[in-house]
Amino acid sequence: MSKEIKKEKILVTSALPYANGPLHIGHLAGAYLPADIYVRYQRLKGNDVVYICGSDEHGVAITIRAEQDGVQPKQIIDRFHELNKRSFECFGISFDNYSRTSLPIHHETGQEFFSDFYQKGILKKKKEKQFYDEAARMFLPDRYVEGTCPNCQFPEARGDQCEKCGSDFNQTELIDPKSKITGKTPVLKETFHWYFPLGDFQEGLKKYLDSHPEWKQNVKNYCYGWLKQGLKDRAITRDLQWGVKVPLEEARDKVLYVWFEAVLGYISSTKEWAQKIGEPDRWRDYWQNENCKLVHFIGKDNITFHAIMFPAILMAKKGYTLPDSVPANEFLNIQGDKVSTSRDYAVWLEDYLENFPPDSMRYCLASIAPETKDSDFSWKDFQTRNNSELVGILGNFINRSLTFIDKHFDGRVPQQKQHDELDYWILKQISEAPKKVGDQLERFRVRQALKAFMNVARDANKYFNDKEPWRTVKEDSELCGATLNICVQVSKTLAILMEPFLPFSAEKLWALLNQEGDIHGQNWFAAGKEFIPAGHQLAKPEILISKIEDKVIAAEVEKLKAKSQTVGKGEGKVSEEKSSLISFAQFKNIDLRVARVLTAERVENTDKLLRLEVEIGEEKRQIIAGMAEFLAPESMIGKLVIVVANLQPAKIRGLESQGMLLAAENDSGELSLITVDKEIGTGAKIR
Repeated sequence: MSKEIKKEKILVTSALPYANGPLHIGHLAGAYLPADIYVRYQRLKGNDVVYICGSDEHGVAITIRAEQDGVQPKQIIDRFHELNKRSFECFGISFDNYSRTSLPIHHETGQEFFSDFYQKGILKKKKEKQFYDEAARMFLPDRYVEGTCPNCQFPEARGDQCEKCGSDFNQTELIDPKSKITGKTPVLKETFHWYFPLGDFQEGLKKYLDSHPEWKQNVKNYCYGWLKQGLKDRAITRDLQWGVKVPLEEARDKVLYVWFEAVLGYISSTKEWAQKIGEPDRWRDYWQNENCKLVHFIGKDNITFHAIMFPAILMAKKGYTLPDSVPANEFLNIQGDKVSTSRDYAVWLEDYLENFPPDSMRYCLASIAPETKDSDFSWKDFQTRNNSELVGILGNFINRSLTFIDKHFDGRVPQQKQHDELDYWILKQISEAPKKVGDQLERFRVRQALKAFMNVARDANKYFNDKEPWRTVKEDSELCGATLNICVQVSKTLAILMEPFLPFSAEKLWALLNQEGDIHGQNWFAAGKEFIPAGHQLAKPEILISKIEDKVIAAEVEKLKAKSQTVGKGEGKVSEEKSSLISFAQFKNIDLRVARVLTAERVENTDKLLRLEVEIGEEKRQIIAGMAEFLAPESMIGKLVIVVANLQPAKIRGLESQGMLLAAENDSGELSLITVDKEIGTGAKIR
């Protein structure tokens, strides 16, 4: 094995999905596909990597679904655990273990953590008043209560959080609360719970976060925002029957709060994996090893639990591996609107697989991965990426190369007896490609890694076209053979490099090249270096990836359009697929003006916002801009910028913004201010 390979021990987790419903492509894009791509890459590098996940089968979401369906919670979790596990397998998500939190091993793990904290005196027992539904004769956990948000007045806030403004609060702070069981107004009744003293770990968490400056900006901003507010005690028990029982006689009717026990599912799943492979103590090699790298792939709604709360729990337990990275992704929208599972506005994995291959969706979602901001999926874009890129670039090169060899060289790899400048160029591209792709994956930049991979396929097509084998096969058979020999070596490189992104297509290409062994067990560093010998017999050529027809996509668009009719005012109306072209008359409606920045300062208690005062002709306006991550306020003063002057004013963090700055965004989500390159009067119109 190459000297550059340094074997690492890596434990990777993806957020435990609730077993209360099927999975959609938004789930896949956020926490599972990026993790699987990273894990497959690390395996090809030869690292000791274990990928852990499982179903989250406790909590109020499960019991609410069970009550809605008129069944017991176990019937719900059994159904959706198996369905989601099968969906993951069909999409090639390569977990080493996919567990479930209803298993005894998980209950034992959760109870062991609670007992340890209880015996050490870490937990605080507090009496408190909680909403109680007298008609249902039960205390109401947070999600069993709905009311008006005390911060933004959203009328459908949950008892622990407002989905509209993101505020966290106690259920007793809700305005006009109602029980989700009976619809009646609950009363306050005294109970008691144990609390985890999160605030006691604030200083340790601050040092821990400070030691990871390389973390994604969205994660750091979120975590430091919580620390600024000050961490408080957080309840870890609830008055429920469904869940991990609190192991105390005085708490027979209480369970562990799901926020506390669900993250322990990563540990219990690793324990189950160790038992399955016959080494029951091997879980300790990952969870109790300071040299193991722990990586949590999650969506942005789970940042707090994985970057603050879980590390605090592990600190309290002592001797456990803390997360080395938490690459949280933003959300995936569908054709301009938010996914709505309650209204069936989603692309469900099980439905997708009835009509399309998994690799096409893996490719599309990797291309638009919501790494720095929410991204948008549309069926037309999906079709274009499949047909123009997977088929038109990658598949085209493979098919042309192998078909040409089959027709003119009896399917055997031709001799390579000479090199010219173009040969050296493409050989250099494939020898450098593993590092280029790998460098991006090490930084969890899936979009850039996929782009680097596809650049190899683009270079390969250029090489094929420039070498003109259709001409040289008639004029110089030896030269043609040398060209096609190199095309085979490029194809082998592509097979290895595509394995993390397109595992099913990689497997098929490996078979077309008639290679021994399993593509999933190859050496990443052999790509572009270890070649197939001349004379090797290739398999009969087949189409690697098929085109997707317009009528198939049209049916999916219509299906979504029908679902959109059920989307209410709170979520917006789903529009039909829009043309990217606008009329000149539409453009003329946008009033773009030159403005000079007079003052600039950060908006208090925010990480991204700047408050600017700008001059537009004789008028002065206030604009709130999300540029603080990329530009120091003082660097903007005096600049001539371009603003949308006829934009309707909007309130942002209580401040009125009277326009919008124009900025350019690169693939990494970094913004650059668009400025005017020479002095011109403010208020000048952009034409």
